[in-house]
Amino acid sequence: MRNKRQKFVELAEARVNKALKDIQLIGNLSNRSAYEFSEGDIRKIFAALQKGMETAKGRFSKEGEGAGGEFRL
Repeated sequence: MRNKRQKFVELAEARVNKALKDIQLIGNLSNRSAYEFSEGDIRKIFAALQKGMETAKGRFSKEGEGAGGEFRL
């Protein structure tokens, strides 16, 4: 059976790599020839991402910090 450290490393690497790929895909939405968006849309996207990052980071230092909600424009 794997120990807790090995399981953490395996899951962390997979999840962080997936998150980085998904962030890159969000960046692809900046193509104005393919998409139409407002500056307000961009602020909402990055505010939601920042809030999610802060919540995740807080869970490593505080017991039981709540999870974030679903993102909507």
